[in-house]
Amino acid sequence: MSEYYPMVSAIDAGLRCVCPRCGRGKLFKGYLSIVDRCSVCGLELARHDSGDGPAVFLIFILGFLVVPVALIVSLNVEWPLWLHALVWGVVILGLALGMLRPAKAYTTALQYKHRRHEMGG
Repeated sequence: MSEYYPMVSAIDAGLRCVCPRCGRGKLFKGYLSIVDRCSVCGLELARHDSGDGPAVFLIFILGFLVVPVALIVSLNVEWPLWLHALVWGVVILGLALGMLRPAKAYTTALQYKHRRHEMGG
């Protein structure tokens, strides 16, 4: 008999970095390494890794959001070029590293939601 798991939204699972099936087990064993199996429901997660997709999405999203802000700042502030490179490099790197883990969890949850039959759920 199959155990019932309540529907977990992909956004909720992504933001909390939890198993997309049960919503309770941890999804990561390291910073970006996905666990082999969920410790709560036993869902096999390792072979359904989202790969580099989240990083590519973040590159486009952050470029779309940060570049206009950087251009507006550069038009209104007289900073030397090296300071712009330093400030915007740190901003982009910080945002990317901060958003990469939830983005990877979100794409894994979307993959579970739309390809559940392939993930054993």
